[in-house]
Amino acid sequence: MRTALERLTSVGGVRPGAILFACSMNAVRSPMAACITRKLFPQQIYVRSCGARSGAPDPFVDAVMQEIGCDLSSHRAKTFEELDESGFDLIITLAPEAHHKALELTRTEAVEVEYWPTPDPTLATGSRDQILESYRSVRDLLMERIKKRLAWSPAPSG
Repeated sequence: MRTALERLTSVGGVRPGAILFACSMNAVRSPMAACITRKLFPQQIYVRSCGARSGAPDPFVDAVMQEIGCDLSSHRAKTFEELDESGFDLIITLAPEAHHKALELTRTEAVEVEYWPTPDPTLATGSRDQILESYRSVRDLLMERIKKRLAWSPAPSG
């Protein structure tokens, strides 16, 4: 059985201690990713989210995140400029606009920036159930990417 360190190094290095997730408006994808990361790595990784622009709360996000035990009802969108902190080890961008902004703002900093192209579920059309399924799909995609990138594995049972 591999140790936690072996699991980490098998996917490309040491787990970052501070991560910023960024998307277009910090209303859907980046808050989802930040909340999922906090849930998977409680008190292990410092996590924040922001957007290239500020957006309004999205009730579909609250609904699909509550399904997995995450509460985003108190989330308030922030832009890169409104962040109170800096010094992130990793910035993960989920939309082209956020990626360009992150690269521009980190030109002189030693921070890794990764782009994870992620569909925008707000573009979904159809019934409420079809729209919710689009949000679930993005949530689940983010969950898998986060687990893979940060080498998450559940604690052994027994």
